This record gives sequence, structure tokens and C-alpha cells, in this order.
Amino acid sequence: MALPQMMRAVEITTPGAPDVLQAATAPVPAPRRGEVLIKLAYAGVNRPDALQRAGLYNPPEGASPLPGLEGAGTVAAIGDGVTGVAVGDDVCALLPGGGYAEYVRTPAAHCLPIPTGMSMAQAAALPETFFTVYSNVVMRGGLTAGELFLVHGGSSGIGTTAIQLAKAMGARVFTTAGSDEKCAACLRLGAEQAINYREADFVDVIKAEGGANLILDMVGGEYLPRNVKALADDGRLVQIAFLEGPKVELNFAQLMMRRLTITGSTLRPQSDAAKAGIAEELRRVVWPLLDDGKIAPVMDSEFALEDAARAHAHMESSTHIGKIVLKVE
Repeated sequence: MALPQMMRAVEITTPGAPDVLQAATAPVPAPRRGEVLIKLAYAGVNRPDALQRAGLYNPPEGASPLPGLEGAGTVAAIGDGVTGVAVGDDVCALLPGGGYAEYVRTPAAHCLPIPTGMSMAQAAALPETFFTVYSNVVMRGGLTAGELFLVHGGSSGIGTTAIQLAKAMGARVFTTAGSDEKCAACLRLGAEQAINYREADFVDVIKAEGGANLILDMVGGEYLPRNVKALADDGRLVQIAFLEGPKVELNFAQLMMRRLTITGSTLRPQSDAAKAGIAEELRRVVWPLLDDGKIAPVMDSEFALEDAARAHAHMESSTHIGKIVLKVE
């Protein structure tokens, strides 16, 4: 596959609001040992992209300064030592950065096949969300069948994925969302109950059910002590973001007396080997569910690559339900 020297991209001109995302040209990267170069068809848009744009989430050393942590396309070149992926293969992949561009490099072990019958746009919406949800809900949170699982922000990309995955695992799924429309969408995905947080206190609802065995939260702030109250004895809270801030006062005596666990993680700083391990788990456990159509990404909207600023503004309006993608081709 003949490769150009330069490519279309979207760069962060300076930390700030969505309009700092501007169309640009950049050199086509070359894959290093163990990496592939992907000609992207679509790229996913995620909250960490907005944090990076705002200057609050710097890329790891050696990663592209361009935003974009997931995408789908065709392998255009491979580096030394790559096995299991060949030029011409259609893949979706977790990216270390650089997804807002025509070409991006990433470790070959972070690539997964396009699920059966799924479009490139849908496949681009999978990696960041499924890597995050599976590693935190299953690998870290230890969710098992029959447990009560609460996920906040159920209509987000993370939320819609977590609802479906937990339901497929046989858990009782509860969620919070900010409107009746969003709650209805969560119920259609398999949630047993969707709590409109503007109208009801999720702590009261969950405690009436005996408490949550596992909570997945990306809100933080005043939700932290409320999550602790909503947990059942021996319950686990997994924190993956802090939209309302990371600092709060907690009574840690509750953790001791009720044997609670508070943990959390972020995906991007983890080692390539750790991410490869998550990819293998997804290939083994989750990809068959996607191939069979038992779960699927919930798609909200599509923007052209050059309209990334509009995509970010839409995401930050919190009016979306599901995933937002950029059309690169």
C-alpha cells in the first residue's frame, strides 16, 4: 500500500475550549517494532480527548500529541516483529493518541477484528469504551452473575456499554441518567431500573434493593460519599473519572466496618503489555457477544474529521446518548 508523506489531522492549537481544535496537516507516522500503521476510516470521540484538549490530560511520553484514543480502519503498514496482523486487514484498535488523523500507529497487540456485520463507524466506537468497561467492571470490579450493579451516566458511551455487558453477564443492572429520555434508552438496553437523578436520590433507590455489590462511577465529587452509602456490605466502588472533582471528605470507618473496597484506574497510562492483556480478554469473552449481536455500541452522531470542535461541543453538552465518532475518509 503506497503511503503519502503528509496527512490530514486535527490538532490542539492551545489548551482551551472546543474551538482550539483546528484542521492541520502532519507527517504520516512510521510504525515502530511491534506496531502497525492504520489508515483510519473513523475515530471515536471520548471524554479523555476533551481533557487533553483542555490541558488537563497530557499524552504519555512518546505518544502523538494529536487527540484520539480509538479508531477503525485498514492496516497500511507493519513494523518489525508483528504477527497476527497483516497489511490489508480491517481492524479496530485502542490508540496511544493520534486518532484525529488519517493515519495512526499503535501496538499490534491492541488491535481487534471488526465484529461480524459491524460497520467501521460502529467498530471505531468499541475499543476505548470496551477496554475501560471490561477492565474495570470485570477484571478489577469482579462483577458476577446475580449481583446488583450500579453504573452512573448510563446514557454515555461508557454507560451504554456497561449496561449491556453487565446484563449479558447476568447481573441486575441499575443506572442513573439526567432525563426521562435517557432513562428510557437505558431501560431499552437492559437496565432493570433507570434513576433520573434530577427527580430521585439513587442512594434511597439502591438501599431499598439491599445495596449495590458494585458501582462504576465517573462523576466523583459529592457522589463519592453517596456511593459509599449505596454499597452493600462487602461492596466495591470502581472510580474511572472525576467530572465533579477528586477531593471529598470520606468516613473511612465505614470501609472497615462494612468491608468495602474502593479502587479505580485510568487506561491510557497503563503499560502496552497490560493493554494487550485486556485485548486478549476482550477477544475471548466480549467479541463473541459482539459477533452474535448480543451487545452492540449505541451510536449517537457522526461528524467529519474537520468538525471535531463541533463533536466536542456536542459531547460536552451532555445531550448525547451513546457514542460520537469522526468520519476520517
